[in-house]
Amino acid sequence: MAYHWISTWKIKAMFRINLKIAIRNLLKYKVYTFINVAGLAVGMASCILIFIFIKYQLSFDQGYKNEDRIYRIVTDWNYNSFTDYSSGSPLPLANAAKVEVAGIEKIARVIQNGGATIVKDEAGRQTYKAARTVFFADPELFDIIPVTWLSSRPANLLVEPNTVVLSEATAKLFFGGAEQAVGKSFLFWNQMNLKVTGVFKDIPANSSIPLNIVISIESTGQKNNKDWGSVSSGDQVFFLKSPNVSEAALQASLDQFNKIHFTDKNVPGNQKSVLQKLRDIHFSEKYNNFSDTTITRKEIYGLALIGLFLMMTACINFINLATAQSVNRSKEVGVRKVMGSMRRQLVLQFLTETLVITVVALLISCILAELAFPVMQNLFKEKVVFSLFQDPVILVFMLGLVTFVSFLAGFYPAMVMSGFSPALAIKNKVNINAGSLSLRRILLIVQFSITIVLIISTIVIMKQMEYVREKPLGFATEAIAMVDIPGDSLCRTRMNSFKESVKNIRGVEMVSYCMRPPLSSSMNTTNFSLNGIENKDFEVRISSNDEAYYQLFNIPFLAGKVYAKSDTINGYIANESFIRKVGINDPQAALGKIISQNGRVAPIVGVVKDFNDQYLKENISPMIFYQMTRHYGQLAVKIDKQEIRHAMKEIETQWNEYFPNEIYGAKFLDEDINGYYEADQVTGFLFRVFAGIIIFISFIGLFGLISFVATQRTKEIAIRKVLGASTIELVKMLNGSFLIMVFVANIVAWPLAYLFVSNWLAGFAYRMDLSIWPFLLAMCISMVITLITVSIRSYKAAVTNTIDALKYE
Repeated sequence: MAYHWISTWKIKAMFRINLKIAIRNLLKYKVYTFINVAGLAVGMASCILIFIFIKYQLSFDQGYKNEDRIYRIVTDWNYNSFTDYSSGSPLPLANAAKVEVAGIEKIARVIQNGGATIVKDEAGRQTYKAARTVFFADPELFDIIPVTWLSSRPANLLVEPNTVVLSEATAKLFFGGAEQAVGKSFLFWNQMNLKVTGVFKDIPANSSIPLNIVISIESTGQKNNKDWGSVSSGDQVFFLKSPNVSEAALQASLDQFNKIHFTDKNVPGNQKSVLQKLRDIHFSEKYNNFSDTTITRKEIYGLALIGLFLMMTACINFINLATAQSVNRSKEVGVRKVMGSMRRQLVLQFLTETLVITVVALLISCILAELAFPVMQNLFKEKVVFSLFQDPVILVFMLGLVTFVSFLAGFYPAMVMSGFSPALAIKNKVNINAGSLSLRRILLIVQFSITIVLIISTIVIMKQMEYVREKPLGFATEAIAMVDIPGDSLCRTRMNSFKESVKNIRGVEMVSYCMRPPLSSSMNTTNFSLNGIENKDFEVRISSNDEAYYQLFNIPFLAGKVYAKSDTINGYIANESFIRKVGINDPQAALGKIISQNGRVAPIVGVVKDFNDQYLKENISPMIFYQMTRHYGQLAVKIDKQEIRHAMKEIETQWNEYFPNEIYGAKFLDEDINGYYEADQVTGFLFRVFAGIIIFISFIGLFGLISFVATQRTKEIAIRKVLGASTIELVKMLNGSFLIMVFVANIVAWPLAYLFVSNWLAGFAYRMDLSIWPFLLAMCISMVITLITVSIRSYKAAVTNTIDALKYE
């Protein structure tokens, strides 16, 4: 015991001495210490932010009881030349699967919807009015996705029509609290009086099923829905797998189910139902979710790789600076060795210095991360929490980061400095061998290759975003407002009157009722027949609009004309893509062909020029348009640019007069279209930030290596000056090798950058031509910055007093 106590005391004493010496040395070499701390702090702050974001994304849909047994049933189609996917399922599937698919313990339908929600107090005064998203669901949903009830679980949960359960936050918003909410009622859709029967704790923000208002499915009349032909992403089916049934057995049973209900009935598109685990929903590339927040695992891996690159460049920077400084500390090493210090003790000493720098950098990085965190939250629109104490995983990550960086950045310099010969070290004649110099050159090339890849990627992403913004879409977008129209029968009777009143507003040039604008993420597709022959190659996108739609959006006709004004279908208008896909090359030849879809039969009366109907990552859809008043959901209003403020104010006033119990909603089309590119704009912003950070760290490392070279060649520079070399010639001599290394880094980086940006651009159906100029621009940027950075230090070395350099042998 005594021996153990003495050993522990010795270790503590040694660490205390090493720490004191480390701090003394760091204060002595203030410039190097500052550069090291700055580089590591910025790199570590970026890594912390990336880690927090990745951790938040990976936490989606975690923590549910039996989460490994929760599944969603989604739908796939595979036409001859077209594949499609939907997160929805036919509503009658749930009742059928419960009986026919072995291994389902509980199953529930969840229907997403929304509309006007009005809350009144006991005196009848309106206390809340807003458009809210709601979910209609079977009672079994809460057996599959368990929640914590603030009181006891409601009896007959969601069994009776017009009953609803609320989240705690919603109950507080509507009625002031959970206890006050139970038993109260509120109005939905101006006709559904919903009674609150229970309140549950808020669903975490990192959930793909963000339940706030859950209404009994009995309230919609969908309990016995028999429509197998309708699939909507808003109608989803979740189930809980029986614990004693394997996934293979479940899949086999579902395959048999698909055969009976789809294959044997020759359902168009080889439709089939597919299993999807709860934990995969958030990361799905094919299927969306109710929270409308998805991220692919490839994007997560990409962010993690960027974080790794950041720390690599910071560590390379540290190594370059440490080895540059090692020559200055050679005498210290020699004295220590003469006094009896062993190599392992010196290694420990230098690693302690690295640890001190890393810990200081970590403390500063926490401050930087805290300052940057609101920007990241706003950028990703995520409710991410940053707290060292509330989440110990973040603290563990930081400790791991300190350990990793301290060892990675400190081990090589420690081994180099501890290996100096005492005799040479005391005389200041230490010479770092060529092999070590080559290693540092390799590290610098790696560092600059990473930097150049990010510079090229940033340039390409920015140019692609500019291309997307400026590309003509094939229809007018400027000064067009899309005004939402209520869908109930009473409001429908007022649509024509409202339209006429809007027409008379000063500044309004034209109006048109439609299902959606020309470019929209909202999608309705269907199978169809042409001249009585069923098409099995693809689905057609359908949209409903009135006769003024094409003039308002400036969509030109290639053949035929617009259909005659009507409240119901009297003709179809097709786009170029549609007629090409059905084998008609001449737009004129398409006129008169009979289209039948969903029981609606009419001839093609016009063909319009193609326009981009989706985000530019997608090709133009084959489309047909028709008139049907009950399908209109928006009023498009073209406004004189000089009268926008006045016109929009008057439109809202008129809207509230015609639809007083509804919630007004309007947005400009061009702003809405810009929203589709938000994810790629975030990508561009991130690349600009990370490229800037890595450039900053890399050129600090460059400064470190030129400092090392200048120190090593001080005497050579002095001799050359004595022999007549000019300052410019000396600067050129020192700069040459660095420019060659940056050139080599460009050669290494170009193929890697090309692979990355080509893969990224492949995600766009419409993209810029990838030429050589982004690569040349990146080379110029890297060369110019290198020249400036190196020249500053080279000039300082070149103008050093010759006598000071030569006087000591």
